[in-house]
Amino acid sequence: MSAEIITKRQSAPSIRARKGGEKIVALTSYSAGTARLVDPFCDLLLVGDSLAMVEHGLGSTLSATLEMMILHGASVVRGSARSLVVVDLPFGSYEASPETAFRHAARLMAETGCGAVKLEGGAHMAETIRFLTTRGIPVMAHVGLTPQAVNTFGGFKTQGREREQWAAIEADAAAVAEAGAFAVVLEGVVEPLAAKITQNLDIPTIGIGASAECDGQILVLEDMLGLSPRVPRFVHRFGAIGEAVTAAVEAYAEAVRTKAFPGEANVYQPKAG
Repeated sequence: MSAEIITKRQSAPSIRARKGGEKIVALTSYSAGTARLVDPFCDLLLVGDSLAMVEHGLGSTLSATLEMMILHGASVVRGSARSLVVVDLPFGSYEASPETAFRHAARLMAETGCGAVKLEGGAHMAETIRFLTTRGIPVMAHVGLTPQAVNTFGGFKTQGREREQWAAIEADAAAVAEAGAFAVVLEGVVEPLAAKITQNLDIPTIGIGASAECDGQILVLEDMLGLSPRVPRFVHRFGAIGEAVTAAVEAYAEAVRTKAFPGEANVYQPKAG
């Protein structure tokens, strides 16, 4: 009788326990197919509201809906086995009150099977984070450059370039940690500030366009694979999948036009006799 191999999925507490230890590897994922490919190498998969742009061709993350997040979140959970799956609470689903946030987060977790939610905002969201975590919903926070507030920032601007900005960002990070977040994403934060926050917090920091000194890193999968037409300057392309897809489709189109399917010449012919 063959032994069944059971894969234990990462949890919010297990990610929290990685503080100061082995670096946390995280990527975005929006489908079961990509989740299966990246899951063996990742500790955390984020179903980010960036799916509004990457998967649906919309203009910003503000267009993501709760229904979109549930659809894609459930798909990623089905396609993964070991990574903690975290799903973004979309814009407008949690800001009004802690009770509103709980209702939508509870639905999101129940209908996807994910292990945690992520929300944007610092000190002003501490009450909501505390409300959720004390009611059984693990929260990953997100401070620094928060894309859902892009209209307030006036664009995607690196945070902390001016030293007088540091105190507010540090206070945001400390507030979400104290409120019960198990980890915090630091996005678009200058390197020395990100390193300082990482050193001072007792929960893991996960950087995106921040510092290699963070406890982990996350990138949009399509950006690092070379599938996105435009990527942030801080993104290193680890693959050139876009070019490979284009070349393969071009070769296929030529084969269709010339009726030249290598190795398949006899597939469409009747058997002899």
